[in-house]
Amino acid sequence: MAFTFPSEDWAAEFKKQVSSSAAYKQAAAGWTFGPVALLTKADPAIGLGEDVAMWLDLDRGECREVKVVSKAEAEKAPFCISGEYARWKSVIRKELDPIKAMMQKKLELKGQMTTIVKYVNASKELVECATRVPTKFLDEK
Repeated sequence: MAFTFPSEDWAAEFKKQVSSSAAYKQAAAGWTFGPVALLTKADPAIGLGEDVAMWLDLDRGECREVKVVSKAEAEKAPFCISGEYARWKSVIRKELDPIKAMMQKKLELKGQMTTIVKYVNASKELVECATRVPTKFLDEK
């Protein structure tokens, strides 16, 4: 079964993947900087009528929660990474490295880049977990 990105079902499966990743637990063991929000900008052409975000409640290698939230809620996170739908699709497919994308302004970061860079391996593991979610993209039939 494929999960539509973004959706509550996709978020729930992503949480399962992160929670079962020993590599993520190890890479993020020192993360004490709070939640990270991943914001997908609206794209009415593919049926995404408003901005949608995933709130990742991360702490010391544990993923306590992943939920879908509004843009306003996402912007309250200490770290909010936002981008176009096509960019997130490329990240999930491992075609675009999220750290490089932030440095190239392909993804926008609200928060301390130095902290994100310090946890680059944890970021890579989060991407690995995302690739393990069977995903149905809105722009693909």
